[in-house]
Amino acid sequence: MSLQQLNSTRFEEIIYDNCEPCLVIFSKKECHVCKEVVPMLEELKPQYDGKFGFYYVDVEEDKELFQRFSLKGVPQILFFNNGEYQGKLAGKVEEESVEEKISEVLGV
Repeated sequence: MSLQQLNSTRFEEIIYDNCEPCLVIFSKKECHVCKEVVPMLEELKPQYDGKFGFYYVDVEEDKELFQRFSLKGVPQILFFNNGEYQGKLAGKVEEESVEEKISEVLGV
């Protein structure tokens, strides 16, 4: 997986200390929908290199983060910019929806 995994500490650094514009997908290894969405994000990632971060949280390894955002089910893609939550996409999302949301977060 080419998406960088975040734990609670790294999540705080990336989102709130660095205020990086990024998305974080909350997924788990044996989720069949996640297995479709994650590779799509991995393909999109190079287009946004240096402008927008792509990260993931394994909900089985980091239940606390998952619960903190009151998420129900996976996959859930949360968007952040300047340390603020910018919205989410859930379930089997299309590439276009993710690109539209990234543009919205970046204000392009």
